[in-house]
Order: sequence, then structure tokens, then C-alpha cells
Amino acid sequence: MIGEIDLYGVLMPPLLVWLGIALLLSTLLRAGLKRLGLYRFVWHRPLFDLALLVILLGCVSLAMNRFF
Repeated sequence: MIGEIDLYGVLMPPLLVWLGIALLLSTLLRAGLKRLGLYRFVWHRPLFDLALLVILLGCVSLAMNRFF
């Protein structure tokens, strides 16, 4: 696990950077789900979006820890 990420002199925790990546992926995935009309099968959309973000954050953090 890395310590902190230096972003132009500002030290940021890695989880915050990984959350930004997961948020970007989540936004793209939500747009795709909306375009395909798959949200009609979801009972509670905000809860589904939060769960999607948490799952993507877990995947991004696993990938970053494993490969970097």
C-alpha cells in the first residue's frame, strides 16, 4: 500500500484518488444503464447507484493495490 499521492504539492490519501476514479466509472456506467433502459428493473435507484459506486471503489482499490 502506498502512503500518499503528491498532486502538485498537495498530499492526498490514495482512497480519495481511487474514489474519484470509481466515481468517473460509475458515471459512465450509469449513463449506459440509463441509455439501455435497464433502470426499469431496479427498485430503488439511489440505493442501486450507491451500491454500484461501492463495488467499483472496491474493484479500483484492489486493482491499484495489486498492480501498483
